[in-house]
Amino acid sequence: MKTLEIRRHSLRNRALSDLSEGGLALANLVGLEMGQFNRVLTSPLPRAIQTAEVMGYAVDETIELLSTTGDAVEMECPWPASLGEYAAASRQNGPTARYAQRLADFYAKLVESLPEGGAALVVNHGGVVELSAIGCLPSADFDSLGDYIDYCEGVRLTWENGEFTSVQVLRV
Repeated sequence: MKTLEIRRHSLRNRALSDLSEGGLALANLVGLEMGQFNRVLTSPLPRAIQTAEVMGYAVDETIELLSTTGDAVEMECPWPASLGEYAAASRQNGPTARYAQRLADFYAKLVESLPEGGAALVVNHGGVVELSAIGCLPSADFDSLGDYIDYCEGVRLTWENGEFTSVQVLRV
């Protein structure tokens, strides 16, 4: 079994692209409870990189795909939206479904590159976290998993026998 943990960045200073003091404290606190990771990836935006670093992890790579859902997805399903709302938008087979599939393809390659028993951490943004889970496990019951993913919250996906098999929402 392999594990993929996807977290939303911490609170940021709205006037800047950096984390706020409260965001630094939250990321540090959440990081104390997290495990070890073979790979750590983030979006290239400072708030995602800083979140991973303050959690206690060196960033191995930044990935543009993880930065934003994009305007077309935002038009189809504006953020913030619950996991169930994003899942419903994804079933329309439009921009939301295409973006979720791109994320799923990316994550499958990432997890396949891990050693057996390995884990990866990805820090990205609101909407991206939700669509990551939906892309990886489109048939899961997302209506039962609650509201949107808030700061430093996320999802943990398990990978077995060449596919994602379960999703757990990680609340703070």
